[in-house]
Amino acid sequence: DFCGVFSGGRVKTWKRRWFILTDNCLYYFEYTTDKEPRGIIPLENLSIREVEDGKKPNCFELFIPEHRDQVIKACKTEADGRVVEGNHTFYRISAPTREEKERWIDCIKAAISKDPFYEMLAARKKKVSAHKGP
Repeated sequence: DFCGVFSGGRVKTWKRRWFILTDNCLYYFEYTTDKEPRGIIPLENLSIREVEDGKKPNCFELFIPEHRDQVIKACKTEADGRVVEGNHTFYRISAPTREEKERWIDCIKAAISKDPFYEMLAARKKKVSAHKGP
């Protein structure tokens, strides 16, 4: 597991969270004592990269390659207990050290899986939009 701060979407509010990587998903918790995760980010079809951020060091980002404006399939638990879909097009995470950042990037890269059906659908969507003429 790993402690870091993360933000997502247009409003960059950084929140401290504890992360666990298992079953090709990144789970995040508000407190180490929490039994249930505050959010779940399935890593299927995502990409990861290092990013520079003026406010936080040792950052990396989860995003959908070639579909930067698409919302990532994820869910989170609201303060009142409701489980809702996430609405972020990327998740940016700041690790405590450069070493931890590199270790987490390697681990997440190894956990990211590709769904061939998703790829086929994305390619078909691209083809359809390319044929839409004036």
